[in-house]
Amino acid sequence: MPIYEYRCADCRRRVSVFFRSFSNIENPRCPNCGGEHLTRLVSRVATVKSEDARLEALSDPSSFGDVDENDPKSMARFMRKMGDQMGGEDLGPEFHEMVDRLESGENPEEIEKSMPGLGGEGADDMGAGGMGDLE
Repeated sequence: MPIYEYRCADCRRRVSVFFRSFSNIENPRCPNCGGEHLTRLVSRVATVKSEDARLEALSDPSSFGDVDENDPKSMARFMRKMGDQMGGEDLGPEFHEMVDRLESGENPEEIEKSMPGLGGEGADDMGAGGMGDLE
């Protein structure tokens, strides 16, 4: 049961048309105005990636192209992108606080000092050096 998107030349709207079978896709009509002058559009497609594929994409050197390790805001953008790639995994309130503080331009060393869990027990979550690796 396919659903196709069209642009109606009569009412100038983008419409989706549902067909009960593939053999019945001839002569579609606009559901808004009933017009027959429709141009088929290419629909957007979403793909589901496995965790391995998401992590592999993150490790691709081309994804680091716009990251400036001396700019906390640049690091925050990359970290937020990493967090988004982790899917539904909860990275915890400390991660979100750290990214928010980096986005505001705060010095990574000051963030590490004020969040003791980053350099101690939580270091395993962030890498061996905690926030110190950002410099």
